[in-house]
Amino acid sequence: MKYSLTATALAALATTVMAAPAPSRIEARAACSTAVTLKSGTNPFKGQKFWANPYYAAEVDAAVAAISDESLAASAAKVGEVGTFMWIDTIDKLSTIPDLIDQVPCGEIAQLVVYDLPGRDCAAKASNGELPVGSLDRYKSEYIDPIRAMLLARPNTAFALIIEPDSLPNLVTNADLTTCQDSASGYKDGVAYALKQLNLPNVAMYVDAGHGGWLGWNDNVKPGAAMLASVYKAAGSPKQVFGVSSNIAGWNAWSKSPGEFENDPDGQYNKAQDEKRYVSLFGAALKSAGHPNHFIVDTGRNGVQDLREEWGDWCNVNGAGFGVRPTATTGDSLTDAFVWGKPGGESDGTSDSSADRYDSFCGKPDAFTPSPEAGAWSQEYFEMLVKNAVPAF
Repeated sequence: MKYSLTATALAALATTVMAAPAPSRIEARAACSTAVTLKSGTNPFKGQKFWANPYYAAEVDAAVAAISDESLAASAAKVGEVGTFMWIDTIDKLSTIPDLIDQVPCGEIAQLVVYDLPGRDCAAKASNGELPVGSLDRYKSEYIDPIRAMLLARPNTAFALIIEPDSLPNLVTNADLTTCQDSASGYKDGVAYALKQLNLPNVAMYVDAGHGGWLGWNDNVKPGAAMLASVYKAAGSPKQVFGVSSNIAGWNAWSKSPGEFENDPDGQYNKAQDEKRYVSLFGAALKSAGHPNHFIVDTGRNGVQDLREEWGDWCNVNGAGFGVRPTATTGDSLTDAFVWGKPGGESDGTSDSSADRYDSFCGKPDAFTPSPEAGAWSQEYFEMLVKNAVPAF
């Protein structure tokens, strides 16, 4: 459901970013002179600028260069200034990250996605990972341990981490799938290990909790909260877990009445018809289960609503637009920030039905076609997101 860029492509682009004359938004500036402490119980985004990472900024610059319409190009150029999460989804990619995060200036918070569990994305094909089921030792020693070392070496930089999108929610709602059954122990042990190892003073962690159209169903709320809480407690209840992430790479509205699918025949079975209601409902369940219950919510591609045929349609939704820019001013006491979790323009999955990683969701009528492999840049999709952005750039 997410994406996987090759380490070679990432390294090449990172090298280009650092070698070429860079726009001011990605110039290297000094980190803080003293150690950063993100205190549990506070909003780690408050008073911090959302770091616009050089990798995504360079992708956007390349896209802008390919746009002939001057007005559209000017709008598109502003996208690279938006603070967006950077995904670490392969072991090889780890080697490219330090040079990038060394550019984070004091007063800004770097945003990273931890995403490489064994048997990753057990309910979808588009973003299956590199590690097969049973590779938990490699996940720990070759992936999580190096991330810990990388963050330990930079105590003067603030980091926000999203921990393993889709993993624990899949164990709640897709337990009937053999692939998810096979992945279950690795998911739970792997996430617990990540939470324990990355529990550092300058790090705020948010464990992924799907979205309102997933764990928000009335019958899923309590089991979902119980699943997350059990893993959190197995990790020793790390204090740097601030809460959960929702709608990552998703399409749900923050606040919409009626909700996109509220008037469907089965709408009565889901009270979380937008992410704001999901925060309230699932947040209460998390608190009861003993898990930190603050949220970050992805608004990166939810600017346009009523585009999907079904709530579960997740792949390159046609007609989408960039949404509200990242901010710690959300108007909701449990929502620490609106974030851009998914870098807009990077494909969710290929529409080529002959491809090994083709997922049927990427060929549905409400999915944009043609679309390249997950993680590959889709110029047409990016331009669509810019044109349909709400608010406009």
